[in-house]
Amino acid sequence: MVRAVLLSLSVIWSVSSPAFTEQTCKPVVGHFEALVLPPEQCPAILCTVGRVWGGLQGTYQFTMTTLDNSVAVPSIQFFTGDSKVTTKGGDLVHGTDTGSIDLGPNGGFASLITFNGGTGASANATGQIRLRGQLDFVEKTTTGDYIGSICTP
Repeated sequence: MVRAVLLSLSVIWSVSSPAFTEQTCKPVVGHFEALVLPPEQCPAILCTVGRVWGGLQGTYQFTMTTLDNSVAVPSIQFFTGDSKVTTKGGDLVHGTDTGSIDLGPNGGFASLITFNGGTGASANATGQIRLRGQLDFVEKTTTGDYIGSICTP
């Protein structure tokens, strides 16, 4: 029985592993800054546009699609959204953004962007970056840093 399970797992691994081995992953570390778009320019709950530099370099767009209350801390909200990075080379990298944000006076947030494709050399991009930052309600800006990896074929 154990032998049959191990044989099945090795067959599954050998059939599925080319998709993983063909990708090259590179670590990325850097910073971002963005402006919060006014409601008339944002079709969603919250939108930002800005730039990223470091391991990923280019422009950045974020559109918040859901926002839910936390139970433990009233000012903390959990969100999901769509992120797009247009690299200096012109490729677009798509990602799903999930995280939490303090809509109280502190304005801190943390999120995880899971990449799921794009265009050009990033058409089949995967990987994740973790972001932490600050939302300035007066200046209507976000700033922060990121760390993670991006994988491309």
